[in-house]
Amino acid sequence: MALYVIGDLHLSFASDKPMDVFGGKWADHPRRLKDSFARLTAEDVTVLCGDLSWAMSLREAAEDFHFIDALPGQKLILKGNHDYWWSTAAKMTAFFEAEGITSLRLLHNNCHFYGDVALCGTRGWFFEEEKGGGHDRKIMSREILRLEASLKAAGDREKLCFLHYPPRYGDSYVCREITDLFRAYGVRECYYGHLHGPGHRAAVQGWVEGTDYHLVSADYLGFEPRKLRD
Repeated sequence: MALYVIGDLHLSFASDKPMDVFGGKWADHPRRLKDSFARLTAEDVTVLCGDLSWAMSLREAAEDFHFIDALPGQKLILKGNHDYWWSTAAKMTAFFEAEGITSLRLLHNNCHFYGDVALCGTRGWFFEEEKGGGHDRKIMSREILRLEASLKAAGDREKLCFLHYPPRYGDSYVCREITDLFRAYGVRECYYGHLHGPGHRAAVQGWVEGTDYHLVSADYLGFEPRKLRD
C-alpha cells in the first residue's frame, strides 16, 4: 500500500479539448497516464489535485471518470478551476454510484486518513482570479472555510495538504489566508497543480516558512504519479 499524488489530468474523451494540440509533453497523454498507473496496486491511494476533465457536466464527464476509475487503486479527487462538471457532493456521489464508479472519493469539506496521516485539501485561490471584486472575495472566503474544515477534521494527526491552485508563486505572490492556516495547523507538506509550461519555472518548491511545497501537475511530473508514502 502506497500514497501517490498527481494533478491536472485534463481528460476529454467526450469533449472537444484534446491536450495534444499543445504537442510535446501532452502528446498521447491518456495512454501515458494509463501506463504509469500500471505500477500501482489496488491497495494504493492517489490524490488527484483538480482539473480532471474538460467536460461541462457530470454526464459529459462520464467517460473520463470511467477511465480514472479503471486505473489501479483508490482516488481522492478535489476541484480544479476547469472542473465545470463539479456539482454538490450528494449529486456527484449519486452519479458515481449510478455509473458503477467505485474508486473515486471526494476531498471536499473533509479529510481522509492514510494510516496516521491526514489528507486535507480544497481548490484554493490564486492571484490570477482576483479580478472580480466582492464576488471573488466571497469565493476566497469559502475556500478558506473549506480548507479550515478539512484541517480541523484531521485533529492532531500529521497533515498533508493538497490544493489545485499554488498558494505561493514566483518571488512575490503569497496567499496569506492559506499560508496562515498552514502555520496555525502545523501543515508541513503542501502539494499543488494548476501550473503548466512556462509556469513551471515560477513554481515555489521546497521549504518556506515551515512548509515543504511541491508542484504535481501531470505534465510537470511526466504523467507519473509521485509517491509520497509507502
